[in-house]
Amino acid sequence: MTTPRGFRDRSDDSLFELLGDIPELVRNLVVAEINGAKAWAQRTAKDAGIGAGWFVGALIVLFWAVPVFFAFVIAGLSSWWPVWLSALVVFGVMVVITAILALLGYLRIKKLSSRENPGKAIAEDVRIVKEARDEY
Repeated sequence: MTTPRGFRDRSDDSLFELLGDIPELVRNLVVAEINGAKAWAQRTAKDAGIGAGWFVGALIVLFWAVPVFFAFVIAGLSSWWPVWLSALVVFGVMVVITAILALLGYLRIKKLSSRENPGKAIAEDVRIVKEARDEY
């Protein structure tokens, strides 16, 4: 007899039939945990790569901000207000862009630690099995 969702009604099965299904259930659990670990590793690697990319972007902008700063110093020493003011504005904009890119990278890397580690799920499964074993 099947239920509306397609699952078998196991209430009439014998103890030996139920015990015979344990290896398949354990195999299914192990396969599901491995698939969960693979998915977690893929998401984690993707976020780590994107976060590293944001940091590389921040470093590139900072790399070009240093010559602008020196151009500001040179222009400030050799000219009057308009040249050094414009160089200062460019430098300030690059620093703001660097800060934004670094913040985006930090937030993406921080997201890595908020995910549930599959190792924790396996430890929880082991704890549940041990508790069930201790009951009987």
